[in-house]
Amino acid sequence: MHIFITGVSKGLGKEFVDYFLTAGHLVTGIGRSHSFDHTNFNFIHCDLSNVNEVKSVKFDCKENEVVLINNAGIIGNIKRISDQNESDIQEVMTVNAIAPMILCQGFLRQTNDDNKLTIINISSGAANRPIPSWAAYCSSKIAMDRFSETIYLEEQEKGRNINVFSVAPGVIDTSMQEKIRATNKVDFSSLDNFRSLHENGELTSPNDAVNKLVKLIQKKESNPVICNLNDL
Repeated sequence: MHIFITGVSKGLGKEFVDYFLTAGHLVTGIGRSHSFDHTNFNFIHCDLSNVNEVKSVKFDCKENEVVLINNAGIIGNIKRISDQNESDIQEVMTVNAIAPMILCQGFLRQTNDDNKLTIINISSGAANRPIPSWAAYCSSKIAMDRFSETIYLEEQEKGRNINVFSVAPGVIDTSMQEKIRATNKVDFSSLDNFRSLHENGELTSPNDAVNKLVKLIQKKESNPVICNLNDL
């Protein structure tokens, strides 16, 4: 199996790479940096906020079974849209939605019809409800949910052997959560909820999240495409 993963420098992405390398698979990281030194790991330098760089990514697949995990994402400015001196809309939508969409397109076009394909797009529960001060983030995630459902149907029409999942992983103990907890309450009305999750030990570890997410690669069909880590 050959796995392509975005955002491998830390958090969930780094945990994914560790898991797959330990399991003996080929891994290609995509992003701005990494810390791996392994014969089965290679790296494509790509700034996911730069659309031209994203379009240049090549999927040189070495195995018949190929997986793309669009893991990289940013929360953006945790402020109400009208309070942002510099808007985060373009950056958040590019990194969280446009870049993974372009990567999915390249992945589908550059792989062969006889490849067994899996796409996992890391979404969020924020796709399902409005969260004040996360307008761009919520919008980017619901965009990925609908995009994932649509490309799955498209490739099914073509008879390809493919699964596509858009997964809400829950609240994982990563640097994104640290940024959220450091927010000024004046800017973020849900701050106490996220601080309580941390204080009460209710965050999911990246390791536990990866162990559950790997189950998706083993599924026979995308049913449903949109899913929640807690249901795996």
